[in-house]
Amino acid sequence: MSNKVWFITGASKGLGLALVRQLLVRGYAVAATSRSLGDLTKAVGKGTDMFLPLAVDLNNENSVKNALAETVKYFGRVDVVVNNAGYGQVGALEELSDAEARGNFDVNVFGVLHVIRHAMPYLREQKSGHILNISSIGGITGNFPGWGVYCATKFAVEGLSESLAAEVKRFGVNVTVVEPGYFRTEFLTAGSMGLPQNELAVYEDVRASQALHSQQVNHNQPGDPEKAAAAMIDITGETNPPLHLVLGEDAYALAHAKIDALEAELELWKAVTMSTNL
Repeated sequence: MSNKVWFITGASKGLGLALVRQLLVRGYAVAATSRSLGDLTKAVGKGTDMFLPLAVDLNNENSVKNALAETVKYFGRVDVVVNNAGYGQVGALEELSDAEARGNFDVNVFGVLHVIRHAMPYLREQKSGHILNISSIGGITGNFPGWGVYCATKFAVEGLSESLAAEVKRFGVNVTVVEPGYFRTEFLTAGSMGLPQNELAVYEDVRASQALHSQQVNHNQPGDPEKAAAAMIDITGETNPPLHLVLGEDAYALAHAKIDALEAELELWKAVTMSTNL
């Protein structure tokens, strides 16, 4: 197990950092990326030949391509790819600009696609590997006022992960989309959460949600990132790992609420649904 080489994006803080630290303690080889090489090396600590820090711009496909090539050159292979980098964009859909929305998609979705596109040739050639795409409970339910664009990015990650799993199974590559609830990381701080540039006062529920997340939920999240990291490491040792990995009691409850609501709505409108056949 510890012979596996991991490639992790967004590794200078939060879940990514917890994952890097645990992997190194367990003896894994880790290539970790961040926008800032200084922040990454400072966060991880004392250097080791099992740790390869890389400065990567996920919006630049060549930067991603070069990082994966450098990983394989340094360690000889890559086995587990974790698409962890991302941020939350807050704001009602009406008040967010096109630039704000596209910026969130560029990192949360197209950054993931860049990594997949340039990791798959290595995984296909060796006929093994595991891709973990970090989504969110916001990729299962969008019932969060003011988080529509962020949820849209995570719904996209859910869909592309399911399709990717079907596409790469024949090459011996597994895919897991990870759906965390609220974990005690820096996700709700200013550096990881984009605020709307042009707020509309009429969206009182959005402002309330914004205040709730930044003032009350932040630093009080129930999830332990160390336990989340351990769970992610453990599933990569399974012969048949899950396609969906929900993490946290809160996420479990919200996922079931979504399933129950969808089932109820399906049955309520079943007659209309079935009336459209030729």
